[in-house]
Amino acid sequence: MSEIVYDRKEQLNQIKSGLLDGEKVIAVYDAIGTGTGFIGLTDRRVIIQDKSFVGKKVAITSIPYNKITSVSVVSNKSWAGTFFSTGSIAIKVGAHVYEVEFRGDHKSHHVHNVIFHYISR
Repeated sequence: MSEIVYDRKEQLNQIKSGLLDGEKVIAVYDAIGTGTGFIGLTDRRVIIQDKSFVGKKVAITSIPYNKITSVSVVSNKSWAGTFFSTGSIAIKVGAHVYEVEFRGDHKSHHVHNVIFHYISR
């Protein structure tokens, strides 16, 4: 069994507390920027914490992999630059796009690869 990758223990614990029977956590990464608190990846879904609601409300959004139509690396680098030089990912679900920004490009690379693995099955 591979080790769970995570940034903050409290975020990992929050994801673990809401798992379905038999569901396994792959990674939990802290997000930066307005609104998003973290992104969690399990073997069944993507879980995003959204802090952008009025009145200090927080939403935990679960997105089953089969509802994701695309995952993108968001970059302002030129085509000559490194592909995973950014720390941002965009996840398209229907007409909605969730954008998550990370500290470090290796996290966006990992999130992209995990999501793409599950949506390309």
